[in-house]
Amino acid sequence: FLAVHQIVRKKLQLVGVTALLLACKYEEVSVPVVDDLILISDKAYSRREVLDMEKLMANTLQFNFSLPTPYVFMKRFLKAAQSDKKLEILSFFMIELCLVEYEMLEYLPSKLAASAIYTAQCTLKGFEEWSKTCEFHTGYNEEQLLACARKMVAFHHKAGTGKLTGSTTHLSSFMLQEVNQLGFCFKGGKNYNKNL
Repeated sequence: FLAVHQIVRKKLQLVGVTALLLACKYEEVSVPVVDDLILISDKAYSRREVLDMEKLMANTLQFNFSLPTPYVFMKRFLKAAQSDKKLEILSFFMIELCLVEYEMLEYLPSKLAASAIYTAQCTLKGFEEWSKTCEFHTGYNEEQLLACARKMVAFHHKAGTGKLTGSTTHLSSFMLQEVNQLGFCFKGGKNYNKNL
């Protein structure tokens, strides 16, 4: 919304409160009353202003409030890859590592999902050709995935050493535990394919 409309600084809180209202209407079972949101904003805006902003935001976004995430694609692509539990856990672990990395925003969620599965396959099975089935269902060939997969491997190598170690540890703690239980050891990139 803010990419399309210029909003003066004193109306940014109104945009935030209205975005919260829209998000609650989209996600929550019980939606807060508009008057409660006005109270949160210390009565800086009227009910009419909140409702007018809601209408403006909804129309600007053409009522398109959700964006696809890698998770949606992961489920479909893992099925196409005929994954087992190890591949599934490792693929989700790779995606989790990318959540806190700004430079991964350049990739579409579908490419992130396909690259995570490709990286996990290479890790578990050594170099294995990206199957025609995977290529058909993902829409990506092996060459298109390599750059993203290489970044994933690099992020794994530096996980726990950067500025966002708390986030990485928190986001990946369950996955890391699952991966460790499966007996993987990634120090020094031993399990990664040399092409990555």
